[in-house]
Amino acid sequence: MMMEKFALRSRILLAGAAMSALLLAGAPAGAVTPADTLVEGFAIDDIISMDPGEAFELSTAEVTGNTYDLLVRLDLSDTSKVKGDLAESWTVSDDGLTYTFKLKPGLKFASGNPITAADVAYSFERAVKLDKSPAFIIDQFGISGDNVTEKAKAVDDTTFQFTVDKAYAPSFVLNCLSATVASVVDAKLVKEHVAAVTPSADYKWDNDFGNAWLKTGYAGSGVFKLREWRANEAVVMERNDNYFGEKAKLARVIYRNMKESSAQRLALEAGDIDVARNLEPNDLDAIAKNADLTTTSAPKGTVYYISLNQKNPNLAKPEVRQAFKYLVDYDALGSTILKGIGEIHQTFLPKGVLGELDENPFKFDVAKAKELLAKAGLADGFSVTMDVRTGQPTTGMAESIQQTLGQAGIKLEIIPGDGKQTLTKYRVRNHDIYIGQWGQDYFDPNSNAQTFASNPDNSDAGKTKTLAWRNAWDIPDLTKQTEAALLEKDAGKRATMYQDLEKKILDTSPFVVIHQQLEVAGLRKNLKGFALGPSFDSNFVGPVSKE
Repeated sequence: MMMEKFALRSRILLAGAAMSALLLAGAPAGAVTPADTLVEGFAIDDIISMDPGEAFELSTAEVTGNTYDLLVRLDLSDTSKVKGDLAESWTVSDDGLTYTFKLKPGLKFASGNPITAADVAYSFERAVKLDKSPAFIIDQFGISGDNVTEKAKAVDDTTFQFTVDKAYAPSFVLNCLSATVASVVDAKLVKEHVAAVTPSADYKWDNDFGNAWLKTGYAGSGVFKLREWRANEAVVMERNDNYFGEKAKLARVIYRNMKESSAQRLALEAGDIDVARNLEPNDLDAIAKNADLTTTSAPKGTVYYISLNQKNPNLAKPEVRQAFKYLVDYDALGSTILKGIGEIHQTFLPKGVLGELDENPFKFDVAKAKELLAKAGLADGFSVTMDVRTGQPTTGMAESIQQTLGQAGIKLEIIPGDGKQTLTKYRVRNHDIYIGQWGQDYFDPNSNAQTFASNPDNSDAGKTKTLAWRNAWDIPDLTKQTEAALLEKDAGKRATMYQDLEKKILDTSPFVVIHQQLEVAGLRKNLKGFALGPSFDSNFVGPVSKE
């Protein structure tokens, strides 16, 4: 809201030449953000950790994308390719198993410590041994805590070698190495902050690899460095003067946690923020008509969906899963809540990705849904809950679905929560229904296929916690098909395999994919160089300046 405590008028330099921070107090109406600071209103309540070996949330991806470097990064001029980030060049062995990277010379972390291949190797080691949610992106190449030091190793100070278990398509391997989990951390700095751990059956290492510290700390080399994260309040980033590339034009960037679209619009109009990031259609229209403001947008590789936990016996019935797909009023959502910020899209691969199937077979049909419910023995309906991250568009979507489900006798109770609450519950399979978004971890069809159509171990102890796992959907045959598609080198054949997977997910899955996101932002016209990327970790703010 406009009266949030964390506003932005005053800056106070703290004692000590090496440290400064922007402390924010209540700002009067008409306040202007500092000339050297970018302030964005953004719903960042999903942030759980700033450790790139653990972070797996969309908001965190944007922060890490600006504060950490990778060996390779998505090439925004051609998203079918990657380009070198810390890596100057790389080669692939004749057998397709070994990737050798040469680092650029003279690289430094924000701390001033040199970046070496040993730092890269340690970053891979800690991500794999920590075994947090994103570790599967590296694990899937046959990497484990027991072999990671041999499979991901420094040959010398400037040469890093990564060995995989199968001859995958090189583009797949490189795209995975562009994911946040492959961010390179300052090994010397992290090791100064490790905490001792007593090994157990679940965790056999004797230290936490700095995880407790890195949840709020920083050990990167990106164009910005993380100064502070206040949960549910703000993230503050400051320019990294040791950055190897073009330095950031502004001294700092602040993300204010602002969940309400109307509050963001009003703050933008008043000059309290420079960018509004979570706008609903009406506020977007109002900003577009304001002479002092402008808007920008970009299609995202992100789909919004609802998912049905198969541990719930009613939701596990195939007829019920299909009935839900007829109980979403797609047309109404597309013309109201999603107008200008999303496009109805019912398959798990977003448009623009190899193998994407542009089919939307489901329409709102209460009669059809009732017929399916009767077939499942639930003609009188049933009661169920849905966990919803408060804010738009999820709240509006949930309320619309609550109303349409009711027409078929399904009584839906909405359980609101912040991003951290809903995600934590979802990740341990304690929900009935979850509504949320899924963004690609890397630009390859396997990124979404693996999470929607693969579940190698459906037990509660399963290590590969895909969306299929989170919803207890046991699918050995689809899992095998997903693995086969991953190894197909012929692009045409591979695309056909993914289209077949999408058709099967449409027909049988506990997922109701609703739309693909069009990310929008409102901004003040004095901003230059602000652009939204195709993924959340490519919303780069280094080029942004103010007139």
